[in-house]
Amino acid sequence: MKKSITLLILFITFSICSQNLTGEQLLEKAIQFHDPNNNWPTFQGTLNITMKSPNRSPRKSIIQINLPKQYFSVKATRDSITTNFIVDKEKYSFQLNGKNPTEEEQKKYNLNKDRANLYKNYYTYLYGLPMKLKDNGTIIHDKVELKNFKGKQYLVLKVTYPKDIGKDTWYFYFNPKTYAMEVYQFFKDESKKDGEYILLSDLETISGVIMPKNRAWYYNKNNGYLGTDFLTATKK
Repeated sequence: MKKSITLLILFITFSICSQNLTGEQLLEKAIQFHDPNNNWPTFQGTLNITMKSPNRSPRKSIIQINLPKQYFSVKATRDSITTNFIVDKEKYSFQLNGKNPTEEEQKKYNLNKDRANLYKNYYTYLYGLPMKLKDNGTIIHDKVELKNFKGKQYLVLKVTYPKDIGKDTWYFYFNPKTYAMEVYQFFKDESKKDGEYILLSDLETISGVIMPKNRAWYYNKNNGYLGTDFLTATKK
């Protein structure tokens, strides 16, 4: 009985909190948790990411991001193949197993500008969250909801984008006590329950930014497991 009363009090407290917070206010609290000293705008760091997925060998990636110099590179190895994409401002370069690729190899392994930009946008977005939600064009919905997801209560922020930027609908789930980002989810067509959700666990501090250490990916529709990204900082 005592436990039930405690849970009820917590639920009421979180409900009041969600009603009082606007979307922008929740985002500011989340950024204060993940980037308390405003390091993201001048971020310079190296991410070591190992992706493990069912029925495939692990992919190990070394990602270098230097936002002030507009520099990005990702060197990824799976089995005997290592690819390297480098974006240095408006200059692009590629390597295959440490060498300049032939035209045939560039086509075979998608070593091109579009793929380089895709990787740059993907990694800087996901590992720059929730700070990246301050970017121009991001539509922060004002209403904050209290939701139960996988047995835990979260304050949930809804985010959309203009059609020329992206058509997906995103939901970001924050711990109601600490405002740490613990889940995010996206839909291409929410009525079809498509898209994916990502469970975040543990924390890693890189260049002053507190990032989720592990990201486990699942399908929204059937909870099918896709894989997990494991992040570690470069040891000095």
